[in-house]
Amino acid sequence: MQNLLNDLVTLLEQDPRLVRDGQLFKNKIIELALALDKGLIRLLLSHEGMRRHFFQEVDDVLVFDKVKFQRFVSNKAFLPASYTAFKNKIGLTAEGAYLTDSKEVVLAWPYKDCVLEGGQTKEDAKRNEVFWNETLAPDQIDRLLAPKVLTNFKKYDKDGEHKVTSISRDDNLIIKGNNLLALHTLKQAYAGKVKLIYIDPPYNTGNDDFRYNDSFNRSTWLTFSRNRLLIAKSFLSDEGAIFVSIDHNELAYMMVLLDEVFGKENFQNLISVKRGSVTGHKTINSGVVNITEYVVIYTKNKKAWKPNRVFIERERNDRYNNFIFNRDLDISKWEFCSLLDAFAEKEGIKKTQLKKQLGNQYEEKVFDFIIENASAVIQFAYPDESKVSEDARALIKKSKENPESVFHLKRQDEPDIYLINGQRILFYSDRLIEVDGKFVTGELLSDIWQDVLPNDLHNEGAVKLKKGKKPEKMLQRIIELGSNPNDLVLDFYSGSGTSAAVAHKMGRRWIAIEQMDYIQDLPNIRLRKVTEGEQGGVSKSVNWQGGGSFIYCELAKANQTFIDQIQEAKDSKELTAIWQAMQDEAFLSYRIEPKKIDLAYADFMGLSLDDQKRFLIEVMDKNMLYVPVSEMDDITYGISEEDKRLNRQFFGE
Repeated sequence: MQNLLNDLVTLLEQDPRLVRDGQLFKNKIIELALALDKGLIRLLLSHEGMRRHFFQEVDDVLVFDKVKFQRFVSNKAFLPASYTAFKNKIGLTAEGAYLTDSKEVVLAWPYKDCVLEGGQTKEDAKRNEVFWNETLAPDQIDRLLAPKVLTNFKKYDKDGEHKVTSISRDDNLIIKGNNLLALHTLKQAYAGKVKLIYIDPPYNTGNDDFRYNDSFNRSTWLTFSRNRLLIAKSFLSDEGAIFVSIDHNELAYMMVLLDEVFGKENFQNLISVKRGSVTGHKTINSGVVNITEYVVIYTKNKKAWKPNRVFIERERNDRYNNFIFNRDLDISKWEFCSLLDAFAEKEGIKKTQLKKQLGNQYEEKVFDFIIENASAVIQFAYPDESKVSEDARALIKKSKENPESVFHLKRQDEPDIYLINGQRILFYSDRLIEVDGKFVTGELLSDIWQDVLPNDLHNEGAVKLKKGKKPEKMLQRIIELGSNPNDLVLDFYSGSGTSAAVAHKMGRRWIAIEQMDYIQDLPNIRLRKVTEGEQGGVSKSVNWQGGGSFIYCELAKANQTFIDQIQEAKDSKELTAIWQAMQDEAFLSYRIEPKKIDLAYADFMGLSLDDQKRFLIEVMDKNMLYVPVSEMDDITYGISEEDKRLNRQFFGE
């Protein structure tokens, strides 16, 4: 593998101005770079790797990134441990200066300028990750993030599993594999085409799936999240938005991180979601019981984002307590009475006996009567004359002068105005909306969601769902708010598959990515049942009857195959056999010499089984976990001709 540092040293040694006593003169290099010295620039442009890493193309012109170049050559002795300017602390900085020196601040943390591969495949897996530094190891990063081969294609619809004979970018996709690498694999095909991203990432509570690098837990979590948010942003269309679920543990850091990636000006809203009740074990030794999670919304371009108006059910408005007889006749023949008088007449019961005779059915029957006669159920209200049109003010005056008559003012694109004795007649029918397939009293969605509790999740998806699942009703609201039918929805922490299931039922196209092994038992099986028409979750409210299809595929494994075997090994004997195969077939780190590693050595055998596994994982080249598309014709990887054809079709080659 090309080593950018060695190539740069060799290249710079060609310029006699930069060499002193046989050594490169670092200060002179920086001085010429900052001065945009023509000789130095010409030398750097002569090397393809230098052009790629230190120049940006702007309107077909290459522009030298002197800041990036300066950081590269200024790094003290290019030490592998010197991954960032602030290696040992988390703090607020601005343009490399301390907070006290500037009012413009950004969040800095150890390994911020690194790429964390994040190769966890099991909930209980733990390993120290490799932090590839963007300055010190750009060639490794390029290889790590290069598009990967897709394999093991299967298509599912209501009739079951089918062979994939063709694939297009209109297909719904579920991809098994590392989500960072999968996103970089999909970027070329879907950049700028996603309307809504929803993610439910690890909350970093210590009890969730985030089990990386114990030494710098928050730093690792921030790096892990930032890597993925940066690439995710490129998927959003100009009018798109990202919705991120999070709880109080990392809410503040997540919002600062989203500010940095998407721009503080693109913050849209912070939704508080009630997730439970003040009962059970949560109340033990608790002063204030935590029952809230959050959904943070950021847009790609706040001015371009056009969210849909979403309404939710609310309690009946008791102020609508009057009724119009003969509502369908001319307004001169309208007769008014109380709502209960009209209801009592319809039921054939004296008004004073209604509650007694109807008992527990009283409220339900009254509301049914209101819904059936909503255009005749009314309230009287005095309008604010300072806020109405001149025509309306004239009509109000006329109605006061003729208190027994009803007056009518027609309006375009707004409800007509009806007046009697200076009061406006408001109709209950104007308050009704359709929510979950039924007409109810509604109000516009607010930033407090108390009605999406996970009360019936065991019936959602027709499979046993994992801990931390989100209710379909919550995803229905998010998808309804941020997208329209046939829009593309992306979730790269697919988990139990809720977002894909709801998007499918609501007529959206979708892409789901999940790297955990439970993908076979959760989203994969769950989504097959969705195509068959399962009736859990929001199916009835959206009138879901089944249909549609999706394609399942995986990132083609290289070193990841050995990692899977190592994690499944039951004893040292199995690990020894795996190591023998690794020496012939795996891509090992250039830092180790396989012949010098003897697993029978006492020091290795003295390690715990977990530490032995960790050692074997660490000696592998982490940027070769999966097969690059550019190398799929190499017989070493064993990619089938059919998979090659589908990959070429998908990537547009």
